[in-house]
Amino acid sequence: MTTRPSRAGVRLGLLAVALSLVAVGCGGESDEGTPALSAGEPLGEGGTLVWAVADRVERIDPLTARTRSEQLVSRQVHEPLIAALAGPFGDTRRVPGLARRARPSGDASLWTLRLRSGVRFQNGEPFNADAVVANAERWLASVEGRELLPGVVDVFAPRFDVVRFLLAAPDPLFDNRLAAPELGIVAPRALRVAARRAAAFDREIGTGTGPFELRERTPNRLLLARNTSWWGATGSVDLGPALEQIEFRVQPSSAVRLALLDAGDVELADELVASQADQALADPLLNALRGADGLWLGLSRAVRGIDSAREIPSLSRAWLTNVTVAD
Repeated sequence: MTTRPSRAGVRLGLLAVALSLVAVGCGGESDEGTPALSAGEPLGEGGTLVWAVADRVERIDPLTARTRSEQLVSRQVHEPLIAALAGPFGDTRRVPGLARRARPSGDASLWTLRLRSGVRFQNGEPFNADAVVANAERWLASVEGRELLPGVVDVFAPRFDVVRFLLAAPDPLFDNRLAAPELGIVAPRALRVAARRAAAFDREIGTGTGPFELRERTPNRLLLARNTSWWGATGSVDLGPALEQIEFRVQPSSAVRLALLDAGDVELADELVASQADQALADPLLNALRGADGLWLGLSRAVRGIDSAREIPSLSRAWLTNVTVAD
């Protein structure tokens, strides 16, 4: 378990590391990844990653999550069918997610997905073709789902580990559509609850298959804990997560989010404006990644494994470097 030091301790402990890193230019386009570890630098495992977000998380249902804050939280709990996952500590592998393989027919109007076996939702329900079909039926019955998956005519399961999507017209990029965080797979029991009353979804426990599960929740704070039964943490897959917990703190002011980052009270400050990103980039202990809509993600250089702010990341590969606190 990594103990989070004070800002003064971080400055002393990380200065030598920071000076060895190549500074990211203000444009941010040439280096959207976090810097590589220097030779001999210790790896940090465990601990809590604290992320300051802009909006309250009202919904964790992936299909109805609207804000970036809601999607960030939901993505850690719910996994889309299509993903390319890597482990922490600079792992260069790319492991497929819940769908081990997605292949089109000759004209790409029929897509066949071979599912990962042995996966369970956090509430104990099995993940299988029936669960995927139940999710797909919900997607196609909603405006949000039809916008994300236009042209789907039918979804059916010829086997427990195979699902087929029939399209009205060829779509060679259909697998990319299935990677949307809004299409995170939800446990069938939670789907039944949501069908009766949408607001009841957020009271359900263990609704996803993801690397983290919701542990505590207040209007201005959410705590996710490592899912020790995550399929990606088992056997030869070994994708992490390295973190024990992720804490999301709600702070509507971007100036305050940046101040929290500068003080070392959080490791990440979301949705900063360009001038605030420039301030972070001028600090040898901070970094900033360009995101969507002209907004930036500010982060401590102690954070590893977050490569981009342009998409909603799975934080299973993120970790914090060990920091020596000065006496």
